[in-house]
Amino acid sequence: MVSANKIIKISTTPLDENSSKVRLDFDGYSVMEQCSNTAQHGSFFLEEHSLFFLLDGSLKLTHGKDVFELKKNEMILFKKATFLKFEKSANGGPTYDCIIVSIKDAVLKSFLTSSDMKPIAKPDAEANPGIFPMPECQIHFAQSVKMYLSGTYPVQEGQIHIKMMEMLYNIAIGSQPMYAQLLQFDQPVRVDIQSVIEANYTSPASLQELAYLSGRSLSAFKRDFQNIFNMPPAQLIREKRLAKAKDLLETTAMSIRDICYTVGFENVSHFSRIFKDLYGISPSSYRHHL
Repeated sequence: MVSANKIIKISTTPLDENSSKVRLDFDGYSVMEQCSNTAQHGSFFLEEHSLFFLLDGSLKLTHGKDVFELKKNEMILFKKATFLKFEKSANGGPTYDCIIVSIKDAVLKSFLTSSDMKPIAKPDAEANPGIFPMPECQIHFAQSVKMYLSGTYPVQEGQIHIKMMEMLYNIAIGSQPMYAQLLQFDQPVRVDIQSVIEANYTSPASLQELAYLSGRSLSAFKRDFQNIFNMPPAQLIREKRLAKAKDLLETTAMSIRDICYTVGFENVSHFSRIFKDLYGISPSSYRHHL
């Protein structure tokens, strides 16, 4: 078993060459397969809109205070700049198998503007992620994508593009709630900044991505944030992360390294230094004196 807590970034940019047999990357979309020989728990940062198709095993995803537990042949969709903690298991069976598809805004916009789908009304409130059973057409889609991930023969971008359009049509036809989510991704709903920060302060999301999640331009996000919190976003996020780290030091036996990654930092030395700057003592010394 491999165990790791470091953040895995899911995006449409290529991974290292050792990952080529389980991931395909093209301009605008990425397809990745997670199997039982990868990390059993850790964190995802979704740099693009991402769909999870669970073909076998179980997958627990935590976003802020929301917990989603997927079982075999279930699916879920998340918008870009989302931070998720994951736990996966083969459930006593022989395998764990999940297909993750990431799509850029331009591909989604192209589908929404060029498809012959009858438009549906966009919801007034934000459509939250939900777990849905995979209809037979999506099961066949995910299984067919696995063939392209096998690495046994060359794959052309046009082939994957056709598969992505098939997937989007399947969603538009067979899952109206998920299709409503896709429509919001094209024009994000304006949401409460405090809710966005609370759900994402432990993620490595940029200010531009947090602004997107709130349905604002970057300048409007910074202005509204300053009006609400009377401090810059980076300062508040840093203080919230360190407060969470302090709580984990007090209440768990997690290692300093795991706490560092859990609260959103990617460098243990940097985390220890700014923790000491704020609290006057290093994380390890703080725990020792509890």
